[in-house]
Amino acid sequence: MLKRGMLRAAIPLILLLGAWFAFCGTGQASSMDAVWPETPGVDVRTNGNLVIDASNMGLGYVMVRAGNPTSHGLKIRITCGQWQLNYDLNGQGNYESFPLQRGSGQYEVALFENVSGNKYSSEGKVTLDAHLVSESAAFLVPNQYVSYELWTSAVQKSDELCADQPPQQVFNAVTNFIATEFQYDFVRAKTIPSGALPEIDYCYENRMGICQDLAAVTVCMLRVQGVPAKLQIGYADSYYHAWTSVYLNGQEVFFDPTNAVGAINAKKYSVEREY
Repeated sequence: MLKRGMLRAAIPLILLLGAWFAFCGTGQASSMDAVWPETPGVDVRTNGNLVIDASNMGLGYVMVRAGNPTSHGLKIRITCGQWQLNYDLNGQGNYESFPLQRGSGQYEVALFENVSGNKYSSEGKVTLDAHLVSESAAFLVPNQYVSYELWTSAVQKSDELCADQPPQQVFNAVTNFIATEFQYDFVRAKTIPSGALPEIDYCYENRMGICQDLAAVTVCMLRVQGVPAKLQIGYADSYYHAWTSVYLNGQEVFFDPTNAVGAINAKKYSVEREY
């Protein structure tokens, strides 16, 4: 029998294992069984204006918000060893999902607020020891770069094409759908502002997008069927570019949607960051 203190410490693990076995135990059927970011409030860390719900850290993500809303620009910096990524954070105090892409290990999450020009003040810092149920867990969850919800059209289409199918057939169906139904948006490529995030809805509804949009739609449609997939950003030959890497049968399988729609034919890819 667990004592009260032992039970409290065990609750996060019980929740994680329950979610993971529900997800993996019998095989995923559709997006209804996908991993969706939640804030159970079981494990909440605070420091300064930084608030982190780490209850589902083992599933590859944390939920982050500012404790006090602000009209100033906010940034989140997530560090794991030599690896570091910066993100914008909304100032309304709403939780956002951030991935733990490096798998199990120690992460530092820091919050910064814009005070003037390019100057930022430190507003909080939390260290997390993450023990993921799978090293690919972060690539099954929506985030800023692969942003979708249950009612997203691309998610519904994924169910139509792939529900109840094994991973290889899901991969085949999604990549064939992208290759045959989508085009590269050359106009958007010339007009999109620097730093813009991928837009899954725009790309899906118009059946066209730039490299990061095409990659995000692909990754979204795979993740909601339980197939871990990365949106990777780096260089394809000399072009700054985005593509995907998919976990299949214990291996990572490369797929470049922009190549699939005939808009690039690069020979060498080098990864700079992944989401």
